[in-house]
Amino acid sequence: MSTDVKADVEGGWAGGGREAPQSGSARRAAQGAATRAALLGAARDLFGSFGFADTSLDEVVARAQVTKGALYHHFASKEGLFAAVYEQVQREVSDRVVQEFLLPDPWEALLVGCDLWIDAHVEPSVQRIVLRDARAVLGWEVVRDVENRFGVVPLRGVLRRAVRVGLIEGGSLRPLALMVMGALTEACFYVADADDPQAAREEVRALTQQLLEGIARNQPEGWRRPRPEPG
Repeated sequence: MSTDVKADVEGGWAGGGREAPQSGSARRAAQGAATRAALLGAARDLFGSFGFADTSLDEVVARAQVTKGALYHHFASKEGLFAAVYEQVQREVSDRVVQEFLLPDPWEALLVGCDLWIDAHVEPSVQRIVLRDARAVLGWEVVRDVENRFGVVPLRGVLRRAVRVGLIEGGSLRPLALMVMGALTEACFYVADADDPQAAREEVRALTQQLLEGIARNQPEGWRRPRPEPG
């Protein structure tokens, strides 16, 4: 047995294509990241199912299988934990929508992306966290900041693409993106509060397309082809 192979067998690593053992600090960082992820996953399930008020930190740590001390190492309070969950949910929604905003045709990208933004908020856990609890727990300013980063910014990007191809008249894109996102947010609330969510969803789907067609009203008819039906 060669010296290198012997060292590999006895020492567990000899540089033979295997990863070097983690240092103590790297292990602690990995463990910390795993603990934080477990806490966020548990909290998201509980906040999404029962709401902020009816979820206790004891339930969160029990589900995450960590100690209360570990929770407070990562989050200063229940509100801080909820804020992290809320931002995580908004980031995930944004990531899904951005994939549609990147479609080659800017008009299709705008229609499908805005439609998906509303669809993503139909999920009960997303409704409870994002629409029902976030403003009460975190306050309007915090919620608006998160919505701007994960909603308005990517929306402004697809609107900029639409301007470049002549679909929408040039101008100040930031207020336009804010106004469109405001309409989408209200559409999400409308569907969430409806007695018949499916009927409400179809209603706002048609209205969203009318709203966007209004923005592009001076553009050639060729851009206004029907949007593909979801699913």
